[in-house]
Amino acid sequence: MAVTHQDTVTHQDTDPNTVRPYPSRFRAAEERSRRLGRVLRVVAGVKHVDEELMARIGRALDEVDEVGAAVATAMRLPAGTPGRVSRRQLDAVLADGSVSDAPAALADFVRHLEDTPHWVDWQQIARGQQVYLRFGQNVADVLLQLSLIGGYRFGGPSDLLAATGGLTGDSALRRLAETQHWTMSLTTPGGLQPHGEAWRLTAQVRVIHAMINKTYTHRWDTRTWGMPINQADLAATLGLFDATVLLGVRVLGVPLTRQESRDVMHMWKYIGWLLGVPEDFLVDDERQRHALNYHLLLAQGDITEAGPKLSQAIVQAQRRRHYRRRPAVRGRYEQERLLSMLSAFLGRQSMRELGLPWRPPWGHAYVIVANTWRYRTPWGRRRLRDWGLRVQERTRREYFGSSRPDIVDVST
Repeated sequence: MAVTHQDTVTHQDTDPNTVRPYPSRFRAAEERSRRLGRVLRVVAGVKHVDEELMARIGRALDEVDEVGAAVATAMRLPAGTPGRVSRRQLDAVLADGSVSDAPAALADFVRHLEDTPHWVDWQQIARGQQVYLRFGQNVADVLLQLSLIGGYRFGGPSDLLAATGGLTGDSALRRLAETQHWTMSLTTPGGLQPHGEAWRLTAQVRVIHAMINKTYTHRWDTRTWGMPINQADLAATLGLFDATVLLGVRVLGVPLTRQESRDVMHMWKYIGWLLGVPEDFLVDDERQRHALNYHLLLAQGDITEAGPKLSQAIVQAQRRRHYRRRPAVRGRYEQERLLSMLSAFLGRQSMRELGLPWRPPWGHAYVIVANTWRYRTPWGRRRLRDWGLRVQERTRREYFGSSRPDIVDVST
């Protein structure tokens, strides 16, 4: 299969006379991506690039979640139109599962989510939830620094966030809070069972993605980026929440057994299914996910001006969190801590690209020392669950303040 890299990257289907273009971002900065992924390639054990997988990723840039799209279409119908779905109806049906009076698109959506795949192991998911909770502050650090800000080094999703105003200016803290609220809900026992809190929030996130696609596709540069929220980027995002987190917490000194790795990966495999990630991008083996993540990394384009803009907004947002004591001092400390840990995770060159000042890695040093006590002594291990719950309570308070924890209204 020949792959060319010009203004438009093309691939050839099984029919030799049919040639369709990939979005031009596809593999547009592959040498840079190889450099950024050197460690990941070793961890994943990738010896050769799988060109069939790369072609699948290229096609996925133009694919969307069709199940979610049907609900989004129904939600955008004018009031009073037969079949229209309201936010109130969405919330009610997700909560109680009663679809007898629901519009057809909503009923089909909920029935799809209730039809749990045969491979789901609820006991393994429950164990994965416990492991993720015991990560405590470590998971919050890795998600913010390595997964979120690290992801801003590539064009596409970061440009969409900048276009929606999602993580800039005054909205930065609120959107970060919404993401934190969702991820923390995932560790609630039973919350991922159909109609549990985490299940409902994940379904809402899926509808949000579909609504964004409906809203932005007509004004989005699809020839460059693909669909606004496409299946390739969704798979890449899932990889930032599962295997990237496992890799990141290990770097911070958190020991993990093979069983704990499998449990977390299985939990996120199910969450990915709920979010509408295609099944051929769903895995529950950590090394396999790292290999997929490496190929997704190779498919990325270069950094754009959106990356520095979003990264700097998040750094500044640390000063606006709702701290209980000495907010000015605490805000400055959290900002410097973030810069220190980012410097260690991303390196000098990426910090320059994002327009962020490099700091000595003191943040990593003290976290590793603290984690040695927490995870490698009997006293620390006994307190991990309670510590994780305290971290969640503090995080919600500092990000939401007096506001009610929630996620964005999908009807807007």
